Amino acid sequence: MAFRSIFLAGFECSSHRRADGRRLDLIRATGHEQQALSDYHACSALGIRTARDGLRWHRIGADPVRYDWSSWHPMLEAAEEAGMEVIWDLLHYGVPDWLPLDSPDLPARFADFAAAAVRLHRHVTGRPAFVCPINEISFFTYAVRKGIFPGVPGARPGEFKRHLVRAALASVEAMRAEDPATRFTWAEPLIHVLPASGEPEDLERARIHRLGQYEAMDLLLGLAEPELGGGPRAADVIGLNFYPDNQWVKDGSTVPLGHHDYRPLADMLEETWRRFGKPIFLSETGCEGSARPAWLSYVCGEVREAMRRGVPVQGICIYPVTAFPGWDDERHAEVGLFSMPHSDGHRRVYEPLATELARQQRLFEEEFGRLREAAE
Repeated sequence: MAFRSIFLAGFECSSHRRADGRRLDLIRATGHEQQALSDYHACSALGIRTARDGLRWHRIGADPVRYDWSSWHPMLEAAEEAGMEVIWDLLHYGVPDWLPLDSPDLPARFADFAAAAVRLHRHVTGRPAFVCPINEISFFTYAVRKGIFPGVPGARPGEFKRHLVRAALASVEAMRAEDPATRFTWAEPLIHVLPASGEPEDLERARIHRLGQYEAMDLLLGLAEPELGGGPRAADVIGLNFYPDNQWVKDGSTVPLGHHDYRPLADMLEETWRRFGKPIFLSETGCEGSARPAWLSYVCGEVREAMRRGVPVQGICIYPVTAFPGWDDERHAEVGLFSMPHSDGHRRVYEPLATELARQQRLFEEEFGRLREAAE
C-alpha cells in the first residue's frame, strides 16, 4: 500500500481569488491553521494516519525575492509530532498576487518554490516529501475559462492547460534534482458524461467530453505531446476526485446515484488503471449532510469490487474531512468527520460517519485478508 492507512483525511486548502477579487484561505477559515496538531491527532484516533493538506504559496511567496515559511513550518512539525503522513498540495489554485496566472514566468517560479519546499521538508522531517504539485489541472483550466478564477482574460482552455502542465513538469524536475526520493501524485476529477440522445452526433460529443478528463494525465505522463516533457516518472500514484455530482448528461442535468444510467465507480476505476498502468487512489470523495455515511458505504463497496478485479486502489480520502465555509457564499457546509471548532476550541465528531468509517475499516481488513490468501 502507498499510504499508512486505507483511509485518508483531506483538509480543504484552496487559496485562490474569487471572481469578486476576494482571496480565500480555507486552511485559516476552517481553523486548521490554529489547530493542525489536534486535527491530526483526531484523525489518528479514528484510524486515519495519512492526510492531504496544503501549502499556501500566496503567503509563503508573498515577497517575490524570499520565502516566509512561518505558515507551513508549524504544520510540518505538527504532522511529525502526531505521526501523520501528509501528501502536501503545493498549488491548490492560489498563486502570489505579484504573479499572474498566465505569466510565462510561472513554470520557473513554481519550480523554484517547489524545490525549496521539498528541501525544507527534508530538513524538518529527515524524509522525502510526498507531494501533489498542482491540484486538479483539469478543473483549474475550467475555472479560468468560466471566470471562477479571474485574471486570465481570453484564455484558451487548451493553451492554459498546457501552461499548467509545463509548470507542473518543471516543478517535478526541480524537486527530483533537489531530492530524488520525492514522491508524486496528482488529483484529477473522475467523471462520466452521458449523451443527450442516441443520435450519433450527441454520442460523439459526450464521448469527447468524457475522454477529456484524461488529457491532463496524458500530458503529464507523456502519453500525449511528449515534447512538453511528460513521462512515467511524473507520477507514483494517481489521485482521482469523485463526488455525487460527477456524472451528468452532456449539457444537461446531473445523473444521481441509483439512476439506471449511473456508471458504477468500480468500472471507472478500472478504466483509469488500465489506461495509465499506475496505482490509483480516491484523492477526494464525500458529500454533505446526512447522506455522508451512505455515500461512504457506496464508494467503499465499489473500491473493494475494483480491488477484486485486480485494480491497485491504494486509499480513499474523505474530503474535506472538516466542515468549511463555501467558496462563493461562505455558507456553512457540513461535510466530513469533524465540525468547525466550537466555542471551546474543539471540533465535534459526526458520529454516524465515524461509525460507518469503523465498519468500512473492518470490511477492508477482511478484504485484504482474502486478497492475501488468494495471492498465496
